[in-house]
Amino acid sequence: MKALRAADLPLDYNAVDILEHNLPARADNVALYSYERTLTFREVAEEVNRVGHALRDLGVRPGDVVGILCPDRPEWVTTFFAALKIGAVALGMNTLLTPREYDYILKDSRARVLLVHDSLWPSVADILDAQPFLEQVIVVGTPQRPDDIVYEQWIQGRPVDLERSPTHRDDFATLNYSSGTTGQPKGILHAHKDLPLCAHNWGLNVLGLRAEDRTFAVAKLFFTFGLGGNLIFPWYVGASVVLFSGPPRVATNVLEVIDRFKPTILYNAPTSYAAILAVENFTEQYDLSSLRLCVSAGEALPAPLWHRWKEATGLDIIDGIGSTENFHIFISNRPDDIRPGSSGKPFPGYEARIVDEEFNDVPPGEIGNLLIRGETAALFYLHQYEKSRQTFLGEWLFTGDKYYVDEDGYYWHAGRSDDMMKVGGIWVSPVEVESTIISHEAVLECAVVGQEDSAGLIKPKAFVVLKSGYAPSDELAQAIIAYCTEHMAAYKRPRWIEFVDELPKTATGKIQRFKLRQA
Repeated sequence: MKALRAADLPLDYNAVDILEHNLPARADNVALYSYERTLTFREVAEEVNRVGHALRDLGVRPGDVVGILCPDRPEWVTTFFAALKIGAVALGMNTLLTPREYDYILKDSRARVLLVHDSLWPSVADILDAQPFLEQVIVVGTPQRPDDIVYEQWIQGRPVDLERSPTHRDDFATLNYSSGTTGQPKGILHAHKDLPLCAHNWGLNVLGLRAEDRTFAVAKLFFTFGLGGNLIFPWYVGASVVLFSGPPRVATNVLEVIDRFKPTILYNAPTSYAAILAVENFTEQYDLSSLRLCVSAGEALPAPLWHRWKEATGLDIIDGIGSTENFHIFISNRPDDIRPGSSGKPFPGYEARIVDEEFNDVPPGEIGNLLIRGETAALFYLHQYEKSRQTFLGEWLFTGDKYYVDEDGYYWHAGRSDDMMKVGGIWVSPVEVESTIISHEAVLECAVVGQEDSAGLIKPKAFVVLKSGYAPSDELAQAIIAYCTEHMAAYKRPRWIEFVDELPKTATGKIQRFKLRQA
């Protein structure tokens, strides 16, 4: 299908249209399911307008930043769209950070208003008085201080009609802070136009979302993978969403949400798919029959894991790669074109190049750096000039991912630029080694990093989480190494196996190899 371009949108576009275009035709259709509330499109739109009036009365003007520190609840959604509608910038904040990190983000973003859920209050209580730009805090739930404004009272009695701010399609709408492996989090701004472009070019054209769908994402709304897949894209086509405010990294929580709310599309990460597969008889304990398709992103999905999921559930997983810098996925498998283990192919709206260190295109089969060109790319990292120069290269964006393309045009992830290892002068992909190890019958999860041997040379080391019923031993470690030698080139095999109870991960389930390297 034809790609949507920025020029196809009116100059005065406001992304609240993604919600409001469902009025009046779908006004009484359920837009949002959650344990807290179920809301129709009309009810969401009216509450968005109330919040918009309340924000304006606090002095929030176009361009101001509104922070949202809240679990995935209706209040997150209404505050997000209200900020967009009045021309402010919605800052979705990671709910798993430390007070020091919140202090940095609030100061760096210069947020004027913060919406915070009472369960997260302890994480910000000691830093709020030191904020030079923050003027007002709104609490969802129980007030924590005598003068706190409570969300329900804040919006009560306000008008249900609100005129949109006349935003330009290139005005900033969202701000996210990436969970970078080193240094301070990077603030990434996206324009109003980026949301419908991603929704149309991947959600509609590639994934095939339709109004009858109901989506659920393990990734929370403060991540663009969750925000796009479980709010922007479904509402772009008139579908409904399922929000879960609890911790999704518990596999049984995810299964219980699916069993109760019957989503048709599941967005998940490879580590969570593996965790679900480790739940004994999960297809018998939980009803997954509503699902028609599963999606994976965040890190490469090993082919053995894809096949295990398919065998257990009968469901396909659509794997792809995206980034916060591009807002969402830019290379993807398709429902009718899946090559397990690969990220798929670029789709209309994005172009890809694989280049060497001098930015020369490399031939098929050779590993290089992935560059992406598309209209949803951010322009810079907020207040990080040097890092911006290294990443945003004119029309092309340096993703920091190592890739190669096969003879059929499928793209294969070979790890992050700082995860790759040169063993004996040859690039070794940790993803390839991990994919082999995880296909061993005893292995639940693993991560591979480079470690120096006695000669100071880098060799692969594997950190392995075993399945239930298997115990760590030197014999098992040697068996896994021998298994790798049998199934891949010998120089790629791990030289050491360290058994661990769990792997360090981000909130979205990405394995943090840098922590293993540091350890």
